[in-house]
Amino acid sequence: MLGESLAIEARGLCKAFGGKIAVDHVDIAVPSGSIYGILGPNGAGKTTTLRMLLGIIEPDAGHRTLLGNNEPLAAAKLVGYLPEERGLYPAMTCREAIAFMGALRGLPLAVGRERAAGMLADNGLGDYVDKPVKSLSKGMAQTVQLFGTIVHRPRLIVLDEPFSGLDAINQERLEQLIREEAADGATIIFSTHVIAHAERLCERIAIIAGGRVRFEGSVEDARDRLRPKVRVKTRTLGGPWSAAFPAGTDLRDGFWQFEMPRGGIEPILKTLIDGGAGIEELSIERPGLHEAFVAIAGDAAAREMERTGFGEAA
Repeated sequence: MLGESLAIEARGLCKAFGGKIAVDHVDIAVPSGSIYGILGPNGAGKTTTLRMLLGIIEPDAGHRTLLGNNEPLAAAKLVGYLPEERGLYPAMTCREAIAFMGALRGLPLAVGRERAAGMLADNGLGDYVDKPVKSLSKGMAQTVQLFGTIVHRPRLIVLDEPFSGLDAINQERLEQLIREEAADGATIIFSTHVIAHAERLCERIAIIAGGRVRFEGSVEDARDRLRPKVRVKTRTLGGPWSAAFPAGTDLRDGFWQFEMPRGGIEPILKTLIDGGAGIEELSIERPGLHEAFVAIAGDAAAREMERTGFGEAA
């Protein structure tokens, strides 16, 4: 991260409510122009962390900068924030709801109305421009609120559990929108308890459990915490060559399965070939972010993620 421009930097953020610690010395660094995910089960401290970063609540200890400002609220007009608690005025038309949210960030209403109509049309919602929000499905209403979050073209977009409650089609649309905003130069930071979204979208992540950051870095670095899994199918199921497999190797459904040795797989394969084992199939699988999360955050956090929708993404 040395020399890299940061949209958000936080060091030692702490927050307690009623004597209970919600966030415990959190450090986060979000590079400008990146897509950054904060992962963790419900109650891990994700929302409190985002609100401290934005200046909505003050930390009990620690400091943070947002777009170069020590006082995050000074940069509010450069930020788009979609809170976990959704809220639109149901009687407003979609165009007016989006323009109104932009006006709260300093965008002239006339400009907001024009942009709103274009955003709705470009995303297959042109027929809903002048329809009231109350006529929309949940997914459509959330899309309208997201448009209101970005209509003023913010430099930083902060999304708290943006995929929650969306069906697979709307999740895919939201992922595409996030990619488009990042391609246009915006920095995106979002919280989620669904690993698949972060694995598909993010360059860097923070894994939070019990109010503490258990990992902060690139998705690749998180996955590299675990060694790849090797599966080998041999023509024969035994012989002196089988001693070449590392300790802990399982023979399951005709496949020898083991972790990639630190010295590589080549010496094992040579022993199998020389010994006449007859290699019929070979596969090497890198651990996914799911497996990395379990290894980093622990079984309790993983169980909570599973309970609250670990695998709900399409």
